[in-house]
Order: sequence, then C-alpha cells, then structure tokens
Amino acid sequence: MLGHEQTLWRGALGTVVGGEEDLVVVAEAGLTDEVLAVALAQRPGVVVLDVALPGSVDVDGLCETLCVALPESGILVLVDRRTGPGVAGNLTRMAPRVGLLATDASPRQLVDSIRELAAGRPVLDIEFAVAALSADSNPLTDRERQVLRKAIDGSPAREIAAELFLSTGTVRNYLSSAVAKIGGRNRIEAIRIAQDAGWV
Repeated sequence: MLGHEQTLWRGALGTVVGGEEDLVVVAEAGLTDEVLAVALAQRPGVVVLDVALPGSVDVDGLCETLCVALPESGILVLVDRRTGPGVAGNLTRMAPRVGLLATDASPRQLVDSIRELAAGRPVLDIEFAVAALSADSNPLTDRERQVLRKAIDGSPAREIAAELFLSTGTVRNYLSSAVAKIGGRNRIEAIRIAQDAGWV
C-alpha cells in the first residue's frame, strides 16, 4: 500500500488499536527513515510495522536496528501473504522480539498480538514460519530483495527509485544483479522463481 492508500490504512490501524482501553497509539510514521527517531523518542512497548513501508531503509534492517536500540520493545511486522514467505525468512530469525502477522488478520488478532509481544511472548504466523523453515538459502541481498519485491507489480525502475530514495540507475543495477543471481531469463521469470523459492 503506497501513498494515499497506505496513509488511509495506517489511520485505520491506529483507530483499531487506539480503540482498546489498554492500548495507546503514541505516534505514526509514514517512512522507515522516520520510525527509529520516533521510536527512540516515544519508547513504545510495541512497534507495529507494515513490511511494505517505504523508505531508504528496508524493514528487515529497521527491525535489526530496533532490536538493538530498543531492547525493551516488541516489534510486530504485518506481512502480505502474497509476498510473505521471502520476507519471513529473515524476520523469523529475530523471534521472539519480532512477531509476524498477516495483513488479512482480524482486528482482534492484531490487538491480541500487540498484547502478546508487549508481554514478551512470541507472535508468529504459522504459514510464514513453515515457509521460512522450508525456503532454500536466499542468494539475494536485502536491498536486492527489497527492489525485486517492489517490481512484482510491474512498477518501472523510476517509480521504485523514487519510493526507495535511490537513483534509477541504482535500481536497474539491483534488478540486473538479482536476475543474474536467480538465473531467470528476464525480470518476470526471475520474480516468479524468487517467489516460488520464498526469497521475496
């Protein structure tokens, strides 16, 4: 979810969480770059992230940084089931500090997951966990995976570059490198292979 759509979704999420008597939304951020500063200032019990949150830092790297910077905070990452397996591989290794929940989870599952993480208990979608355990070793770097995920819907390099705060040439280089590593004849085939293997 990008742009206006993502803003609406984030607002709806805040409304759901803020409607619970024992939960308080202390801040919202629209870019991964903003999350660390906001989290350090507010020191929330749980940081809730959309795995598709745009920014120059990918969510995997952000979670690693948050785990170190905020050892007392849990992190809940919401993942789309269509792209979940590849993302889950790295994030499941950060459990129980990082929890994974599908974006199609019910509002009740969401707030219960936040409470579980706040209490120090693990939250892990079974489907993502199984996919992560069964996935082959991923040959892609974090940035290559991030760029390839953005290309799944056919977005051109210039749009991906603008979203990730990279140059168009850099995005093309990442895409070419990813396609070469995967062994696909073109970007479409490389994305299919990567999805089937659970790499993105």
